[in-house]
Amino acid sequence: MSRTTTDGLVVVDKPAGFTSHDVVAVLRGIARTRRVGHAGTLDPMATGVLVLGLGRATRLLGHLALTEKEYEGTIRLGRTTVTDDAEGEVTASAGARGVERVAVDAGVARLTGDLMQVPAKVSAVKIDGKRAYRRVLAGEDVDIPARPVTVHSFAVRDAQELTTPDGVPVLDLDVTVVCSSGTYIRALARDLGAALGTGGHLTALRRTRVGPYGLDVAHTLDALRERLTVLPLGEAAAAAFPRWDVDDRQATLLGNGARITTPPLPAGPVAVFGPEDRFIALIESSGDRSRSLAVFT
Repeated sequence: MSRTTTDGLVVVDKPAGFTSHDVVAVLRGIARTRRVGHAGTLDPMATGVLVLGLGRATRLLGHLALTEKEYEGTIRLGRTTVTDDAEGEVTASAGARGVERVAVDAGVARLTGDLMQVPAKVSAVKIDGKRAYRRVLAGEDVDIPARPVTVHSFAVRDAQELTTPDGVPVLDLDVTVVCSSGTYIRALARDLGAALGTGGHLTALRRTRVGPYGLDVAHTLDALRERLTVLPLGEAAAAAFPRWDVDDRQATLLGNGARITTPPLPAGPVAVFGPEDRFIALIESSGDRSRSLAVFT
């Protein structure tokens, strides 16, 4: 088996039943390093793309976590759960008999664009310094404030009428969602069901992309145990952020954390490369001056 502690990203196809922390723990054992982190959590029920960083690449993760994400999932209309997904206790079963596709499409349209979304109560959101799910499990009535999110696209690929084993008529929607960081797909399922008067929850979720990293570059944990595949730090930065190439003098200044004059640059983090394709830093432009976010020399 190949082992390396190279600084870089590892893109995992997370299996169901694993928390994001579980995956971090597995990768620490595979890479034989404690310096492992992840860019955005996935619920245990969910599968798909989870981006992890090794070594110095952990300093990229906070910025990668802010990038666009894409999901495929199944929303079940007609039943509500305490967690807004299939892992939680059922709290209501209104059924979804007679719900028409035109009403579904109208509801989906209202949940597309810039939204104020209330996260799921059983979530990792902190309320007064304590995770919301811990408060709910302790029996507290949690009030989570709405936060701004953007749903770039929300498409229903298929709809199927079913009857649950206990006789509740439900409507399963296979959906694809492209959204900003911080968007809860469980909350979209809950809110769509509430708008249609049926209740709703998520029964399946697979993250297919985080920023530029999709399932095509993701590896299962078993595959990583056989061969640890690491995307080098510079390649990872070039793939995820706009690029600015500088000369030796500028590279030295930026490597020391100095602020320098910049050309017009895109908003947000920019990856700076020096001669010989050396990754120097992540910066952002403040007017016509640089501001260092993280230095990697």
